[in-house]
Amino acid sequence: MVGKVVLIILSVVLLAIAGVYLYPTPQQSFAETYARVDEATAVSLQTFRQNHPPQQLEVAGETWEYTVFGAGETVLFLHGMTGAYDIWWQVMDKLAADYQVISVTYPPVDSLAGMAEGVTAVLDAEQIETVHLVGSSLGGYFSQYLVATYPERVKTAVFANTFPPNNIIADENETLGGLLPIIPEWAVMGVLKGSAEDSLYSAAGNSELVRAYVLEMAYGRMSKAQFMARYHAVIDPFEPPDLTALGIPAMIIEADNDPLVAEPLRELLKTTYPETAVQTLHAVGHFPYLNEPELYTELLTSFWNSN
Repeated sequence: MVGKVVLIILSVVLLAIAGVYLYPTPQQSFAETYARVDEATAVSLQTFRQNHPPQQLEVAGETWEYTVFGAGETVLFLHGMTGAYDIWWQVMDKLAADYQVISVTYPPVDSLAGMAEGVTAVLDAEQIETVHLVGSSLGGYFSQYLVATYPERVKTAVFANTFPPNNIIADENETLGGLLPIIPEWAVMGVLKGSAEDSLYSAAGNSELVRAYVLEMAYGRMSKAQFMARYHAVIDPFEPPDLTALGIPAMIIEADNDPLVAEPLRELLKTTYPETAVQTLHAVGHFPYLNEPELYTELLTSFWNSN
């Protein structure tokens, strides 16, 4: 009798645990997620997705999605932890008359070397030899790695809302990093949704677009596997490139109220690349290419025209 009771209790506990882990990540339609975004902007994003559906390329067992269009010198856009190929759509649309633009979505590849293998394979598939790099957050960190590892493929580089190689992020997130594998996906995405509603939203001047795009990622457009892989890439160490020795012009774009890149990391980036021009944006948050696309585009084109 006791054995049966114990078995029943264990079964209930296991079912409860399974229920926690198998609880699905909440979903939300585009219309619901973007309900607070002005109609013209929401329609613009939908139109972009219709006109530029992602191409796919298999690299080392992972599927890379990307879009490429326009004509001229090539600009490669690299997004952050909570992004996808179309997060740059407003800037890419503005540049496409004068440049060929290409943007990727990272699959769950958990090292910078693996990410570089994927990106260079995409460039090779499109017969693109050299690019102007534009990377933000994780993408800015990844851009530094690409400059250090594949300098022959880089014309210029923009390191935006980002950080150099450091121990700070890994040390501050050691506990979280260890727990990520066992935290249910819905819980991970719940934290991301909270960030979208709170710090990211307010730092971007209450931008409804920033809020909606990050929420869309949390509502199932990004998987936990992708989030974990991107976290591992963020703390993947490498030696920063010597930009002067390589002869590669670079620009740093930072925000003075970036909620995801604290001031010590912003200062460390500038110390790491003291010869690099710095553009400090005020009160724009972590995604200025979303909430200030015209200003962002102007910064990029002015930088390229001067180099």
